[in-house]
Amino acid sequence: MHSVKVLVAAIVLAMLGARVVSAQPALGAQGPEGEPDRRQQWLVPSPDPATSAHALLFRPAGNGPFPLAVIAHASTQNVLRRAQMPQPEYRALAVLLVAHGFAVLVPERLGHGATGGPYVEDQRGCDEADYSRAGRATASEIATAMDYLRQQAFIRAEGTVIVGHSAGGWGALALAGENPAGVSRIILFAPGRGGRANDFPNQICAPHTLLAAAAEFGAQARIPVTWLVAANDSYFAPAFSRQLADAFSRAGDKVDFRALPAYGSEGHWLAETENGVKAAASELARALKPPRPVAGGKR
Repeated sequence: MHSVKVLVAAIVLAMLGARVVSAQPALGAQGPEGEPDRRQQWLVPSPDPATSAHALLFRPAGNGPFPLAVIAHASTQNVLRRAQMPQPEYRALAVLLVAHGFAVLVPERLGHGATGGPYVEDQRGCDEADYSRAGRATASEIATAMDYLRQQAFIRAEGTVIVGHSAGGWGALALAGENPAGVSRIILFAPGRGGRANDFPNQICAPHTLLAAAAEFGAQARIPVTWLVAANDSYFAPAFSRQLADAFSRAGDKVDFRALPAYGSEGHWLAETENGVKAAASELARALKPPRPVAGGKR
């Protein structure tokens, strides 16, 4: 009798589970295209099976296939600020990438805004910060969204570019160490975690731990990396950013490091604004330029 009750309970739970799964919105486009550049709401998968990630997709006219660019957004350790974050858009950056022929996905990561779910990239407290684990968790989220989009008929399997900002850039740096197939370049805007500790400019939680994690990510990295930071970035100033880039490139491939002029009152947010993207446009154009083929096979 007991076994019958257990079996009935298992069946009921399975049915309830099926209802929960079926109640979730389907992945993919969630509405009509708009402006600019066919802007469209999407749902994409995340590493948490119970949580679909909200995303914005921009793309050129036509059916493609287009190379994909994924923009990985900044984050915060503050739970309330993270929950209240508006959906990341990076509109000016997306428009620039579309002008270079890319379809652009801007996925919102777990634990942020409308996507919600568990904050899997938590770096923990200042003294015990685990930057390696946090970066790899962010990298997994970027890769999950990227892999889903590359299954779409209008996306090419090759030539993907990852653009990361701050904590999103840190995740992109971790992803560089995994050398994902089909990714041709990674572009970083002031990557890192633990910057501006306790809201003090140019204070970083456990900086030696951050440097060690960068070296760890770079140990096997072979994908070209462009690293951009504004002169007045108070989260990861150019001098420290240069140390991070050196730690990464000493262990792996070279980094094209570029310090940009000061931008506004806080250079860390350059990637999120129209004027900031204009200031970085020439460096972005250079980074996005396809490598020149070697004539006649000569070196």
